[in-house]
Amino acid sequence: MSTVMNDRLPRQRITVEEYYRMAEAGLLKSDARVELIEGEVIEMAPMGSPHGGTITQLLYLLSSGLGHSAQVRVQLPLRLDDYSEPEPDLTVVLPRKDFYRERHPGSADTLLVIEVSGSSLQRDRNVKIPLYARHGIPEVWIVDLEHNQLDFYRSPRSGDYTDALSTAKPGVTALSALPGIAVDLAELFGS
Repeated sequence: MSTVMNDRLPRQRITVEEYYRMAEAGLLKSDARVELIEGEVIEMAPMGSPHGGTITQLLYLLSSGLGHSAQVRVQLPLRLDDYSEPEPDLTVVLPRKDFYRERHPGSADTLLVIEVSGSSLQRDRNVKIPLYARHGIPEVWIVDLEHNQLDFYRSPRSGDYTDALSTAKPGVTALSALPGIAVDLAELFGS
């Protein structure tokens, strides 16, 4: 009953600027694992060893394959609009000489977003994938640790991804926004 009632209650969305002011004022703990999604401060799940190890493995694979053609960011803000600034596990962005010191990257800077999902799988699929599609992120991967499966979402159109597929045996994978660049994901879930 409380879930139904809560869904009907009006909510006050906060902006990215208000979110930062909350942190500066100490309303958010400095070590809080939160992100701003559609104007709501959302707690992120704690990170276990499989999650952390997968991020490290993907960082290694991406960095090795990308060279200077892109930059990889790990759990850093991605400014989508005035109400959403998620912190994906990995974001592949266009290279900038300042390494985004002047501002966080936005959707126009983003080539690939990767979410590593354990307990956050439903939220990643039902909230973040549509959010990324609405903002035109060209490609998103969800690494489903529970089912050892990799979900690919590509070609955003009208707020949805028109190309979605899943595999338990990823191999050499081309990045849609970087022609000629591929990453070997064959060992992602072990040999």
